[in-house]
Amino acid sequence: MIPVQRLNHAVLYVRDAAASATFYQEVLGFEVVEQLPGAAFLRCGGTSNHHDLGLFSVGPDAPLPARGRVGLYHLAWEVPSIHDITAARDELQRVGAYTGESDHGVSKSIYAHDPDGNEFEIMYSVPRAQWGEYEQHAVVQPLDLPAEIERFG
Repeated sequence: MIPVQRLNHAVLYVRDAAASATFYQEVLGFEVVEQLPGAAFLRCGGTSNHHDLGLFSVGPDAPLPARGRVGLYHLAWEVPSIHDITAARDELQRVGAYTGESDHGVSKSIYAHDPDGNEFEIMYSVPRAQWGEYEQHAVVQPLDLPAEIERFG
């Protein structure tokens, strides 16, 4: 068995790495570690990773991701506070990237897409001691954000 601990970084093919890097900087606050012709490496705030996201250009005519095809569905970026979920929803709606939200019991999530249609999740992880019945269940239910802010804020 290979002793994997966690995901260190993700790499996406995008139409334009520089444009996508700008989106991740301006909307999610990522920092550019290095930008090369056709590639960018970005780091999230507060991470211990060299980079959390790599972007590689494949050209302006590349097809967008097709829903329901084999491959990556989405990436999940964790935020430290339930209040960050509200701020994320507001910002993602402002830039036209917001696609929905869900309560997964163990996490509270907002969904969006980047300029190339790659879906991502901004999620608040409920403290494990409060997982309760969700410890062994995966659920997707409507998110009542005001109630969750009352509970975890």
